[in-house]
Amino acid sequence: MTKLSVNINKIATLRNSRGGNNPDLVKVALDCERFGAQGITVHPRPDERHIRYQDTFDLKAVIATEFNIEGNCKEQKFIDLVLANKPAQVTLVPDVLGQITSNHGWDTITEHVYLKEMVTLFQNSGIRVSIFVDPIIEMVEGALATGTDRIELYTEAYASGFHQDKESAIAPYVAAAKKANELGLGINAGHDLDLDNLKYFAQNIPNLLEVSIGHALISDALYFGLENTIQLYLKQLNP
Repeated sequence: MTKLSVNINKIATLRNSRGGNNPDLVKVALDCERFGAQGITVHPRPDERHIRYQDTFDLKAVIATEFNIEGNCKEQKFIDLVLANKPAQVTLVPDVLGQITSNHGWDTITEHVYLKEMVTLFQNSGIRVSIFVDPIIEMVEGALATGTDRIELYTEAYASGFHQDKESAIAPYVAAAKKANELGLGINAGHDLDLDNLKYFAQNIPNLLEVSIGHALISDALYFGLENTIQLYLKQLNP
């Protein structure tokens, strides 16, 4: 079964737009779990424009499912945050300061030494590590050399090409997933997956363990309601 981890950054964005605590981020996270989500994802950034660092501590205290913290491990404050909270998983993403959203994976070859150091640091604290990568065979092979437990396939290119030619759009992801399976790496995926493209992706990626979805899921919830939306996504993943 492929797990669904709900990224609640957009809930934090909505809350921050007016100040106060409406919507209540912790309540939404607990409701996502109650509605069937098997994980909660947050991606704090240095400017705290959505997830605040304190949110991470508040969520860790109550989350019963898998807690996944994403972010750039080149920020010391992020490293400290992860080590203080010890989530089930940390996903290392090569964001730059001020970046609106993640838009590329790691160069696991050029950054091999650094990533290996970070992977070891988090694993020594009992945290599973996933590295954000593009669907390129060499980057998957490079990820193995870091000692990471999993990779997260960056799926924006798949989502962009899905409606034009879904077979061509998914081909590099299938190849990358097969290589990851050969190497014994776990596979996660995320970015721009939605109710249109998720089922096809999940059906074609062998041994897909987890997807992390935020923007599309929260947008769909405006129309379908949060509980119904989570159930719709779960059905796409595991029909």
